[in-house]
Amino acid sequence: MSEAQRRYIGKVVIVTGGAMGMGQATAIAFGREGASVIVADIDDAAGAETVQAIEAAGGHGRYVKGDVGKSEAARHAIDAAVETYGGLDVIFNNVGIQPAESYCTAEDTPEALWDRIMDVNVKSHFLMAKYGIPHIRKRGGGAIINNASVQGLQSMKGVPPYAASKGAVLSLTRQLAVDYAHEGIRVLAICPGTIDTPLVRVALGRDPSTYAENLANAAKAHPLGRIGTPDEIANVVLFLASDAASFMTGEYVCVDGGMMAKGAWA
Repeated sequence: MSEAQRRYIGKVVIVTGGAMGMGQATAIAFGREGASVIVADIDDAAGAETVQAIEAAGGHGRYVKGDVGKSEAARHAIDAAVETYGGLDVIFNNVGIQPAESYCTAEDTPEALWDRIMDVNVKSHFLMAKYGIPHIRKRGGGAIINNASVQGLQSMKGVPPYAASKGAVLSLTRQLAVDYAHEGIRVLAICPGTIDTPLVRVALGRDPSTYAENLANAAKAHPLGRIGTPDEIANVVLFLASDAASFMTGEYVCVDGGMMAKGAWA
């Protein structure tokens, strides 16, 4: 890759949930383009593997363990970026959960499970912005990219906490964008469709006997006839965080194989 293609030389990036799936692919992609990347996650082995891949791709990486849905861990990840690499330019708020036991109605959703999903899927985005924006400001601006979902736009049955959390991410994205646009801090979201990640594999395989059928049905739900890959998400995140998207803020981009174009997918 030529120097001209390494858009993120000198840039410092934090990827939450960066050890696997969409986060891992995006962290490696940022590294490939010259960034220094903090991988914030709770999986030590996967975090170490991701850092190795970032460095093999030509970037710099550091794994920071912590649940960024909690204030102390969020601040730790941001402090690690500043102390290790001298500042902060981009946050990809990717971390999210959809536990198998959360597939139920509101009546059957335990309050503790609701709170846990909201902490990871929404509060983490708030905390990373709260503590990260002062450092992005010092760099003269930057970008925050939030990982929402098509389920923040339309919802299937039986996922109340997850759907609510992703709708909240979209609303928070707009709010942050309005508040910080004048400082050159852009805030955007992506809405993935079904992407081939460990989380999706768990969701499709809740009943192992129907996994193959569920995977086939998920592919058919997308006009492109397949589910997406983590690398396809990474491509969009790197574009949105770059100067090529300099006139974009407060918006979401569907990376969904055409699902939303159908008008209804569930």
